Amino acid sequence: MSIITLTTDFGLRDWFVGSMKGVILGINEHAALVDITHEIPAGDIRAGAFALGVSCRCFPRNTVHVAVIDPGVGSNRAAIVVKTADYYFVGPDNGVLSLALEKEKVLEIWRVENEAYFRRPVSNTFHGRDVFAPVAAHLTLRVLMDSLGRQLKDYVKLEWPKPQVAGGVLRGQILYIDHFGNAVSNIESPAKSVSKVRVPDKVQCDIKRFYQEVPGGQPLAITGSAGYLEIAVNGGNAAQTFGLKLGDAVEVA
Repeated sequence: MSIITLTTDFGLRDWFVGSMKGVILGINEHAALVDITHEIPAGDIRAGAFALGVSCRCFPRNTVHVAVIDPGVGSNRAAIVVKTADYYFVGPDNGVLSLALEKEKVLEIWRVENEAYFRRPVSNTFHGRDVFAPVAAHLTLRVLMDSLGRQLKDYVKLEWPKPQVAGGVLRGQILYIDHFGNAVSNIESPAKSVSKVRVPDKVQCDIKRFYQEVPGGQPLAITGSAGYLEIAVNGGNAAQTFGLKLGDAVEVA
């Protein structure tokens, strides 16, 4: 059995995700298809990169990860396949694969140009179905990488903000807001001596081990399952309650 994961901003209201799965199964009917998420905000490459980056290593070796957050679809941006020591990554070369690849040993990068592996005709607006889905399916059938197109030396990398320390304060920012309204920062689990977390002018809270360490409706900071510090509300939605947004500063002291 071959595993293909799908990460997109397509949502589930329309036929887009189902069409991609149909194309894959038409090439390899034994493929196991796993949805990481299809609820990435439209065109939000950074959010898609984050979702893929924190989940891809949950899967067995040789899984094919497909990520399609592709506002440049139909342009001259490249379609790429990246082979690492453990996985294959397929998607547009716009940075959506870059966070996942930071923690991988990259072996080969190929620009996908061989139309023999595409669905025909290729739509200018739906490369998820016509390029990335069939290429992923062919990879599960052990297609030779050098038959895909031209080999590349590098791929597009997003600029990821790094936490900074100044005056005894660790400063980061909110990078992702999940379904529950938890605001996930770029700060990895802080030292045990740290107790206070604040988003200036919005909220201040203590670091706790689990949500119900504070009363219902109260805020807290917690190291979430992805390993990053997040601001949450026990039984509530922190982003809505405090007006938290992507890019908001997070301070730890």
